[in-house]
Amino acid sequence: MFNIFGKGRRKQGPRPPRAPGETIRDADLAALRQWAAQRVLVEGYVEPETLVNELSVVLVDADGEFIRRPIGGPKGIDVLRRELGIELFDVEETGYPQRMRDRIERERILRKRAEQAARRAEWEARRAAEEGDA
Repeated sequence: MFNIFGKGRRKQGPRPPRAPGETIRDADLAALRQWAAQRVLVEGYVEPETLVNELSVVLVDADGEFIRRPIGGPKGIDVLRRELGIELFDVEETGYPQRMRDRIERERILRKRAEQAARRAEWEARRAAEEGDA
């Protein structure tokens, strides 16, 4: 009735899936390698593991464009540094670069303007149709 010795007890909380050996998956490494090869002044920012996401890295180029991929575990950091030859920073210590934040904000504004233009065009089309009927 009581499980006083804790046998058969499940581990504490859910854990995110990781690659074998707690390192970066081949497909993710290939994507990061290809992305970094096409850009200049690439830096990496390591994001901490959470209950939902595993340890990940964000690569940011000189224009603020970025790519995010999971790196599995701490061994993935060493693999990235060796394979890509880029500087890696801890995002909890340094934060994200300003150029990345600026690009995200710029894209948000452009997306909002496009949505407003689409709503305006739809409204004008409805209005023209209503005036044509009257």
